[in-house]
Amino acid sequence: MKTSTLLSERLRSHRLSAPARSVTDAAAHMLAVQSQDLLAGRWALACRTGGEPPLRAVDRAFERGDLVRAWTMRGTLHIIPARDLGWVLSVTGRRQRQQAATRRRDLGIDDEMLDAVTRAIVPPLRDGGATRAELFDLLRGVDPTGQRGIHLLAELTLRGLLCQGPVVARPGITREQRFMLVAEHIHEHGSPDDPLAELFVRFIDGHGPAGIEDFAWWSGLTLGQSREARERAAGRVSEVDDGVFVSLRRPRRSAAAPDVLALGAFDEYYISYADRTAVCRPEDLAAVGPGKNGMVRATILAHGRIVGCWTHASASHGSPAELFDPVPGEGPIDDAVDAALARFTRFVEG
Repeated sequence: MKTSTLLSERLRSHRLSAPARSVTDAAAHMLAVQSQDLLAGRWALACRTGGEPPLRAVDRAFERGDLVRAWTMRGTLHIIPARDLGWVLSVTGRRQRQQAATRRRDLGIDDEMLDAVTRAIVPPLRDGGATRAELFDLLRGVDPTGQRGIHLLAELTLRGLLCQGPVVARPGITREQRFMLVAEHIHEHGSPDDPLAELFVRFIDGHGPAGIEDFAWWSGLTLGQSREARERAAGRVSEVDDGVFVSLRRPRRSAAAPDVLALGAFDEYYISYADRTAVCRPEDLAAVGPGKNGMVRATILAHGRIVGCWTHASASHGSPAELFDPVPGEGPIDDAVDAALARFTRFVEG
């Protein structure tokens, strides 16, 4: 597939050139949006939605219970439609436990500890959930430091007990949610006939054109499991090139969609692929990340290619982006970049 075609189709599948009608529609289309940075995850949905929804519109979706955040794959937090959490974890949960098993043994986390923690936290959680700090205070003798507390919460999420729901109401931009009991907070549960095939189809819907290696990276599943997913999804996606798949239901592009976008940290458009050089020049990959600390920077996207980086904080203060020199295939785009950053500022302030 020609690079120009690949970029055009990815912009469409990511809802960047074909915005969704609502934040929840964008979330349903993408299925899972990487969100260890909660602000970036919320912006990822807003910039894929028409009409410039503000931050509070995304937070209302959490408040209603339409969206939750959880460790859905690769041991990483994602925003996901609440109804999809259970079946996605039925596919990815075992692999996540395998990948975390050694670390959790080192932390002394076993079934006995998990049962004790469950008994301690479930009754208080029935009264509107709890923040992470409040949960840690309930652990009754279990030391949450050294990542033990986070691993406990992640394992209880994989067991289907917990999810992160309403955003904590505080002055300024809140970056914390309340942990909720899944049984009380999520009232509708999707149940696809073949969850493994469904995961592959939904990945291609929101990320194609993409291949088996991309799906394996994104989902955290093995290559063998990923090939099986592709086989079981036969007839539900289209193979347009050798090993390259696209959706059968691609959204309609909007002529009003901007050519230059400010994408948040860890955005799916960049992070979701085994090979990222189609959207970012090899010489610029180190500037974007992941770095040694695992961080992936917020990026400027022009006609489907990453041409620079920015930070959420600097954009809110009117600071310019850091464009790569030279910007590949572009003339002056300073005004378009300023407009993209201004859109983010309206999102957080609106």
